[in-house]
Amino acid sequence: MRAFLIVLLLLGGALPALGQTRLDVVSTFSILGDFVAQVGGDRVEGSVIVGPNTDAHTYQPTPVDARRLAAAQVLVSNGLGFEGWLDRLAEASSFKGRRIVASQGASATLDPHCWLDVACARHYVANIAEGLAAAAPANAAYYRARAEDYDRRLAALDAWIRAEIAKVPPDRRKAITGHNSFQYFARAYGVQFEAVRGYNTDSEPTARDVAALIREVRARKIKALFVENLTNPALVEQVARDAGASVGPRLYSDSLSTPDGPAPTYEAMMRYDVTALVAGMMKN
Repeated sequence: MRAFLIVLLLLGGALPALGQTRLDVVSTFSILGDFVAQVGGDRVEGSVIVGPNTDAHTYQPTPVDARRLAAAQVLVSNGLGFEGWLDRLAEASSFKGRRIVASQGASATLDPHCWLDVACARHYVANIAEGLAAAAPANAAYYRARAEDYDRRLAALDAWIRAEIAKVPPDRRKAITGHNSFQYFARAYGVQFEAVRGYNTDSEPTARDVAALIREVRARKIKALFVENLTNPALVEQVARDAGASVGPRLYSDSLSTPDGPAPTYEAMMRYDVTALVAGMMKN
């Protein structure tokens, strides 16, 4: 018995305190999964349905997803029509747990990609913290404290983005992307975006749309053209080629990268994207 107690003392913080709950949380896609990890720490067991470098717009859930969701205590989703497959999956899995819609109450009327405005991401994090606290009241103070710490980092990230964008003369703050996911970023940080596709990655532009975009790129002398990690680069490359421009680094908007990539967390994703955008826009 004495030896057992010594082992417990040596393990110390490696063991959860009595009364703590480790929530089984499923997030719909990788960016939300990172938010949950930042807030939940070691008191969540987190997983995501749509992993890194995978498109939630076109995702087709699997039986494995249904089994995973059936066992979960909490489901975190974006809402705003982003996960068109989610209600069917929840019904198929007979999910009975708590649902957290991260965008609930956000000023989000443009498209589903509200997280690309850091102010909106902070709103998501607050919703997630309160949802986790309600699901596991014994951990409420822990979740809220971690959310407050993360919110301070996000506030600093927002300030950094504004300072970086300010380095670009206003008449050069324009870019072309693969699909129309940067409207919230544009509104928050004063950058003009045009896109080859609509906000859904599976939408296809007409030949007339592409020709009009090429004329606009030429007329406005836009050199900052980007593809995203989830979109087919062919159309952006065609626009760049026909307009006499070049294509910059891949941006991340709907998904994080794998851990060994440039955007394994939300903070890293935003810093990577902004650095690439600023470098590209300075060429305009």
